[in-house]
Amino acid sequence: MFDKTAPIGVFDSGIGGLTVFEEIKKILPHENLIYFADSIHLPYGDRAIDEIYQFTESITTFLKEYGCKIIVIACNTASAAALYKLRKLHPTFNFIGMEPAVKPAVEKTNTGKIGVIATAATFQGELFKSVVERYAQQVEVISQPCPGLVQQIELGELETYKTEEMLKKWILPMIDAGIDRLVLGCTHYPFVIKTINKITQNKVEVIDPAPSVARHLKSVVEKNHWLNNQSSIGNKTYITTGNTNEFVFVTSKLNLSLSNVQQAKWDKLNIKIS
Repeated sequence: MFDKTAPIGVFDSGIGGLTVFEEIKKILPHENLIYFADSIHLPYGDRAIDEIYQFTESITTFLKEYGCKIIVIACNTASAAALYKLRKLHPTFNFIGMEPAVKPAVEKTNTGKIGVIATAATFQGELFKSVVERYAQQVEVISQPCPGLVQQIELGELETYKTEEMLKKWILPMIDAGIDRLVLGCTHYPFVIKTINKITQNKVEVIDPAPSVARHLKSVVEKNHWLNNQSSIGNKTYITTGNTNEFVFVTSKLNLSLSNVQQAKWDKLNIKIS
C-alpha cells in the first residue's frame, strides 16, 4: 500500500529553496515535508555540471531512503544539471523541477524583450535552452549570470549597499535595453525582490516561479491520489550538510523561524544524519 503520510522532499544547495518550501507549506499544509540544504557544497552555480549531478543523485538516494513520496528539486541550477538524468535513472519516481519562468514573461511582455537572471550553470544547462526554444522564439531574451549573489543571500545580506550595487550592475543595462519583465532564474533570488524593485522603481514586473511550482506539485499529488488526509498540520524537518547553528541564524535573518533542524554529513557520495 502507498503511504500517503510519507513526506515530500525538497532540496537545494542552500537556503534558496526555502522560497519554494514556504509556498508548499501554504498550499499543502497537511503534508509532512523535509527540506534538505546541501550547504557545504554551496554555491552549485560555480561548479561543473557533472559534479552538480553527482550531488543531486546522492541527495535523491538519501531522500528516497528517508521515505519521500515525491521530490522537488527547488534549485534551478540542480534542475538544469540533473533533472533529465534523474528522471531517466528513476523512471518510476516523481520529480518536480525548476525551470526559469520564461513562458509567463513572454506572454506578458509588451516590449518584446525579457530579462533572466540566474547562475552561470543554469544558463549552461540544456533545460534553459529548451525553455527558450519552446517559448521565446518571437522575443529577445537577455540572459544575465549573477556571480556572487547567492553567497550574499546566504549571508542574509539582502538590502546592503554591496548587494544593491551588484544587482544594479546586472539589471540596469537590461532595463536600458528595453526589458519589461525580469525572470528570477534562481530560487535564492526572491529573497532580494525588495532590492530589485527599488532598482527598477517597480517599472519592471519581476516573475518568481515559486508559487506556480507549488501549485504544480499540488496538482501532481492530487492526480496521483497521494494527498495526506490527516487533519493536523504536517511535520516539517530541516536538514543541512553545513553548520546547523549557522543555518538557523541565517534563516532567522530572512524572517523564517525553523525548528527540528538536523545535520547530515557526507561520506564520499553517501549522506548520513550525524
